[in-house]
Amino acid sequence: MKKLQIQGIGVSEGIRIAKAYIYKPSQGASSDSSPVEKDIPDTPAAIDAELIKLREAKASCAEQLDALTEKAKEAVGEEQAGILAGQRKLLEDPAFYPKMETRVREKLEPAPKAVAEIVSQVASMLEGMNNDYMKERAADIRDIGNRLLACLLPGQSRGFTGITEQVILVADDLAPSDTVQLDPDLVIGFITRTGGATSHTAILARSLGIAAIVGAGDGVDGIEDGDTLVLDGFAGLCVARPDEAEAEQYRLRMLQDLERRQLLEAYAARPAVTADGARVELAANIGSAAEAKTAVLQGADGVGLFRTEFLFMNAPAMPGEEEQFRAYQEAARTMEGRPVIIRTMDIGGDKELPYLQLPKEANPFLGYRAIRVGLVRQELLRTQLRAVLRASAFGTVKVMFPMISGLQEWRQAKAILTEVQAEMRQDGIRFDEKMEVGIMVEIPSTAVLAERFASEVDFFSIGTNDLVQYTVAADRMNEHVAHLYDYFHPAVLQLIRTVIEASHAADKWTGMCGSMAGDPLAAPLLLGLGLDEWSMEASGLSRMKERLAILDRQECRELAKRILRLDTPQAVRQALEEFHHVKQAVV
Repeated sequence: MKKLQIQGIGVSEGIRIAKAYIYKPSQGASSDSSPVEKDIPDTPAAIDAELIKLREAKASCAEQLDALTEKAKEAVGEEQAGILAGQRKLLEDPAFYPKMETRVREKLEPAPKAVAEIVSQVASMLEGMNNDYMKERAADIRDIGNRLLACLLPGQSRGFTGITEQVILVADDLAPSDTVQLDPDLVIGFITRTGGATSHTAILARSLGIAAIVGAGDGVDGIEDGDTLVLDGFAGLCVARPDEAEAEQYRLRMLQDLERRQLLEAYAARPAVTADGARVELAANIGSAAEAKTAVLQGADGVGLFRTEFLFMNAPAMPGEEEQFRAYQEAARTMEGRPVIIRTMDIGGDKELPYLQLPKEANPFLGYRAIRVGLVRQELLRTQLRAVLRASAFGTVKVMFPMISGLQEWRQAKAILTEVQAEMRQDGIRFDEKMEVGIMVEIPSTAVLAERFASEVDFFSIGTNDLVQYTVAADRMNEHVAHLYDYFHPAVLQLIRTVIEASHAADKWTGMCGSMAGDPLAAPLLLGLGLDEWSMEASGLSRMKERLAILDRQECRELAKRILRLDTPQAVRQALEEFHHVKQAVV
C-alpha cells in the first residue's frame, strides 16, 4: 500500500515510530450507538427493576472511576488524577444522573435509553457553546455515559490487554479514563480522529510523556492494523507506511529528541542565571492547586499566574469560599514560601460558566468580562477575595485584577479588597496585612497610563495575549486576520517598555505571563527591556533557563535599543533570529 500522510493537531511533543494498533471500544459504550429498546411496562415493579439496573451501573461506574483515579495518582500525580475525580463528581451532579432516573420513571424509558438521552442532551449543550474549553468538556460527559452504557449493555471490545509490544494507538477518540490506563512503555504514541488541544486527553498524554496527535479527521481511516507509523507530535503529522529512507530519518530525529529532553531535564534543578551571572525570576502559570507541584518539580521560582477561572469552569456550580480557600491554600503551601500570584476570576470572553448565565454578546472580548463582572456581581469578587486573603496566611500570596482599563476600575476593586480586609480583621480572621496587590496590563489604555498606576499598585503583570489583540485590533482566533496578531509588533513593544520603565521609576516591578514570556526567541529582548519576572507553562521553564544561560544583559540592552527602532514585526523577528544564530555559533 502507498505511503499516507495525515495532518492533525500535535498536542504532546515527540517523534515516535512503531506499529499501528487499532483500538475499538465496547460497542455498548460507543457514543455513536443509540440503544434501541421498547419502553418498560408502566408498573411499579418494572420501573423499580429498571432503576435498580441503573443504580447498579452507576455504582459500578463510580468504583471504576475511583480505581482509575488512584491509578492516575501513581502514574501522573494528583493534578491530572483530578480530571477523573472531576468525572466522579459529575455522577453526583443533580443536573446529570438524577435526570436519568426521572426519564425512567416519567417516560418509562429503559435504563440504557435514559442514559443515552441525558448524555446526548448535556454533551450537545456544551458542544454548542462558543467556547473550545467547554466544548471539549463534552468528552468527559460522553465518557461517563459510555461507562454507564458499558455496564448496562456489555459488548465486545478490543481493549489494551492485547498490547504486548510498543505500538502507536489509533482510535476515533480516547476518553481521559482510557488514556490514564495506557502503559507509556508500550503505548508510545496515539492518533485520534477527534479531540482538541485543550482536551483532558491531551493534558494526560503530556503528563504521561506519550507523543500524541488529535483531530486527524477521516485520515485515520487509511491506517491498517500493523502498519508502520511515524508520529511527529511537534508538527502534528503522522506518516503511515513510510519508505525505509524516510523512516531512518525519523529514527535519527527520535534519538535527537530523546537526547534533547535529557539535557533539558538537568536544567530543572538549576536557578535561571544569565551568562554575566544575573539571577532571573522564572515562574509558572497554573490552572489548579495541584499544578503547583509540577511547577516545583520543574524548578519554578514561584507562580506568576494562578488562573482561578479553571476552578470555576471545572465545577458544576459556583465554588464557595471554603472550596476556593482550600485550593489557594494548597498552592501556597506547595510553593513553600515562593510567591503565588492569584488572578481574580477572568470569566467571560472565551470562558463561559453555564451556571452564571452571563448575557450573550456580539463581541464578548470587548464586553462584560473579568473585573467588569466582579465589580457588578460584587458578591462573587468578595467571596474570592476572602478566600485569597485567608490563604495569604499560609505563604507568599499576591493578588491581581484582570482587564483593568482605567484608574477608576482599579480603585473600585482595591476599595472592595480594603472593605473585605476590614471585615476579616473585625471577625478575627488571620491574613497577610502586607499582601501585594497588582493589576494585569492587557489593555493599551492601562499601559499608556502606567506611570499613574505605578504610584498606586504594587506590581504589574503584562498579559501579552490580550494586549496584542487589543493593540492591533485582530482576533487571534480569526484565520482572516490572525497574521496581524504578533507580539513582536513595534507598538506592542513600545507599550511593554512603557510599563516596565514606569514600574521601575516608582520602585515597583513588572512581570509577564502571556505567551511571549515563554518564547525563547523573545528572551534577549525582554531581558534587555528589564522585565523583572517571567511566567510561563511549567514545561517551558528548562528551555528558558537554557536560553538565558547564554545571554549577557548588556548585549541584550543594546539589542533592545536597536529593535525598538524597527518598523515591522517581521524586522523584529529577523533581528532576534540573527542574534540567536550568532549566540548559538559562539556557544
